[in-house]
Amino acid sequence: TTPRMADEAPFQFLHNEVIQYIYKSSENGRKITKLENMGFRVGQGLIERLTKDTVRFKDELDIMKFICKDFWTCVFKKQIDNLRTNHQGIYVLQDNKFRLLNQLSAGKQYLEHAPEYLAFTCGLVRGALSSLGVKSIVTAEVSIMPACKTLEPN
Repeated sequence: TTPRMADEAPFQFLHNEVIQYIYKSSENGRKITKLENMGFRVGQGLIERLTKDTVRFKDELDIMKFICKDFWTCVFKKQIDNLRTNHQGIYVLQDNKFRLLNQLSAGKQYLEHAPEYLAFTCGLVRGALSSLGVKSIVTAEVSIMPACKTLEPN
């Protein structure tokens, strides 16, 4: 497991640097959008690599299971902790120890910074789903650090 840990630190460092760069160089209203768009492009490329030898998915739920297991493991070195659906196109993915929030304190005062640490990942998931033919709006919410829920309504 040592190589995985070595991969994690540079990813987290790069993610933090990208956030700092965007926040220093962008106007207020565009910061989250820029991070989300970057994640979208990365998600598209990553899912193409991950699925090139995969058989076609039978339905949307099958795609979501792939996102929760294989895709999330590739990016965050663990599976999603919980996947729920209302069977009407809304999926909730819950990660109880979201790695990109771990460096922030668990205190409530840091909740306001959570959106900037989640924007790239929302884009990542939306880009992956888009490449798999699923149109989505991906949002995230944090009530207790470092847990996050990703909502994907169709």
